[in-house]
Amino acid sequence: MMDDSELLVRPPSSRSLFLGSAVSDRGASGLDERDMLFYIPERRPSLDLGPSPMDTSQWHYVDKAFSPAVSYRSMTSEEISISMNVEDGCPTRVQLNRADSYSSCYSLDSDDCEKIFPKIKEQKEDSVSERSDTPAILPEPDLITNPFLTVAFTFTAISKTLRKLPERDLKEFKMRLGKRYPQSFNTHSQSLDMVDLVDRLLECFSLDVSLHITKMLLEEIGQNKMIDYLHTLCIRNEVRHHLSETLKMKYGKVCEGPMQGEVRPLDEVFTDLYITSTCDNGPNIEHEVMTIGKLDSNTNEEKLLSTKDILSAESLERSRFKLILLSGVPGSGKSTAVRRLILDWIEGKSHQHVSLLFPLPFRELKQFEDSPVSTLEILQTLYPETKKLREEDYRCEGCKIMFIFDGLDEYSGTLDFQNASPLSDLAESTTLNVIVVNLLRDKLLYEGLFLVTSRSQLKRSIPWDTHYDEIDVRGFLDPQKNEYFQKRFKDPDQAARVIAYVDSSRALRIMCHLPLFCSLVADEFQHISREPGAPAQPPRSITYMYTKLLYALTRQRRRFRAPDLCPDKERQFLMKLGNLAFNMLEQGQFKISQYDWKELGIQAEEAVINSGLCTQYLTCPVVLHHENVISFIHPTVQEYMAALYVFLSFTNQGKNIFVRHMRDKVKGFFMVPTVMELYKSAVDSSLRCEDGKLDTFTRFLLGMGLKTNLELLQSLCTCAVKWPTFATDAADLVRERIGGNVSQGRKNHLICCLEELR
Repeated sequence: MMDDSELLVRPPSSRSLFLGSAVSDRGASGLDERDMLFYIPERRPSLDLGPSPMDTSQWHYVDKAFSPAVSYRSMTSEEISISMNVEDGCPTRVQLNRADSYSSCYSLDSDDCEKIFPKIKEQKEDSVSERSDTPAILPEPDLITNPFLTVAFTFTAISKTLRKLPERDLKEFKMRLGKRYPQSFNTHSQSLDMVDLVDRLLECFSLDVSLHITKMLLEEIGQNKMIDYLHTLCIRNEVRHHLSETLKMKYGKVCEGPMQGEVRPLDEVFTDLYITSTCDNGPNIEHEVMTIGKLDSNTNEEKLLSTKDILSAESLERSRFKLILLSGVPGSGKSTAVRRLILDWIEGKSHQHVSLLFPLPFRELKQFEDSPVSTLEILQTLYPETKKLREEDYRCEGCKIMFIFDGLDEYSGTLDFQNASPLSDLAESTTLNVIVVNLLRDKLLYEGLFLVTSRSQLKRSIPWDTHYDEIDVRGFLDPQKNEYFQKRFKDPDQAARVIAYVDSSRALRIMCHLPLFCSLVADEFQHISREPGAPAQPPRSITYMYTKLLYALTRQRRRFRAPDLCPDKERQFLMKLGNLAFNMLEQGQFKISQYDWKELGIQAEEAVINSGLCTQYLTCPVVLHHENVISFIHPTVQEYMAALYVFLSFTNQGKNIFVRHMRDKVKGFFMVPTVMELYKSAVDSSLRCEDGKLDTFTRFLLGMGLKTNLELLQSLCTCAVKWPTFATDAADLVRERIGGNVSQGRKNHLICCLEELR
């Protein structure tokens, strides 16, 4: 069986073909003594494209089509198996298994052999020159210059076209073909089955000439509809070819490194993602200190998936769902999964039942929000190569088109499924909302397939009466964390150093389940490796990397979701979210209901969609009752936000959150707590909690006082913060508590805090 990649819409390296080499690799008969007058080389296996050990000095070469042996082997009509629908206009994967065909090699008593191989007898050379297989009508110029024709496509396109002919017209086609080209079809043409017929046609003529001959004979027998059908297949194949080139340039490479300056092929850095068939899974709850109970109530059996399983031909046979919602927390790899799917389609590795694939990121669709637009205008603006397609070309039988809407959470409008007017005309101008709704409702394209990616909350905008399935991207499993760094760094020693750094803290190791977090760690190592002088060491503080994650998420918010948000409002929002995180942490709570959320004055959309710090999912606390709950994307993110709230309350407002009456009035003055009083309160509060619920929180709070972290957090502070002796004083405090009367578990926690201060 051929590899799918052989059938891409790309021209092979050579356009020459031995005229004696059969397209379909049919078997050749043996030679008798009379025929030893002629030198006929032994046939090579069809897929052997290496150098021939035979003497080919007497061979005559003819400028012909790409070698069909590269793309398929021959078989009978009953045995043909085409894995790609030819009507899709995309490359075909044809399995051909036959050895007893007339077109394998010209038999030694045929006129063809006289044409191909030199004769010793002069009279036979003269007889050959009397006949010609040149087509009566030359191909059209546009057919001659097509660089995207392949043997696989041409074979399947002609075969499918001829199979649609009535039996009487097919016999007429064969008869005319045999009469017009008797030397090429020396065997009676009516005796050839479909594979033999098309096989012989491609063997004797180039690809473009074969198409032109087919079109010419169809016109002679009055089958103009079949001419249009064949022409549509060719146009769609051309569009697919150019579309694939466009998508490969756009999605085939990724930007890595500090400031996204290093461009590398996706294949070099892509690591398999943890994609599950279940949704509403809640956040990852693995923790370094605590054992956190399951937050979601999902009891469905989990099945691991890959991008090749999403809307695959097999899945479409098993279910009726043509709309898939791919959800996940920020940084879990949704957009990367989309890139992998697109590239696999381009390279013929998956989704070859799809004729055309159109990624429509909502970041790019925003340009169409403010004015009426048609579906065709959107496609032709984003992908100009589609201008060759007519509206009816999108609706052809068997033409499956996949649309990928990446980042539905970035759509500023509301998907109004209830009030959106029906739409059935691709050329009709309307609003973007109406187009998206009708596409997802399967009203515009019956053969359409749709993949929508989003952060978790926005999926609730899809109503229950729209048939769809949900899957969840959950980032990396543990083995893939190491694999990512090994692919990211070409130097094995450097990759090993990064992995050792991640393994130095279980908190870092756990958090690397997010590809975004892995990328931030790798960026930091690449940055310090480029600094002059001795190789610098990465910060030992886990607070540093969590602060980097916070800024990565807030930077996305400002750029794509809230570009007009001022720093003061952003600081206020983070303080509200941190206050919530601190209150939940004190109660040992890691999820909150939507009703309680509203009382805090925070909009769920702000926390879940815009900030990316929280996620939303459904739980079923009692039978037949579903509850919408919200959690931070990981328990340690909640602990970090709680620490940030305490830190900013002290630096910006002079408050010690651990002291309920923060201001003690003495002689008419207010006593402002010192930084060490704050940290003494935090350490002592943590030691009083035997369950360790404040351990990681305290570690983050201590880490925020370090110089490197103060520099990162300065933008959130309203005044300059300088604590020159903080690290020494805090370390002395922790050592003092370690020497006190505390349990071994509490000592281990204090040792982690001491590690944070180094």
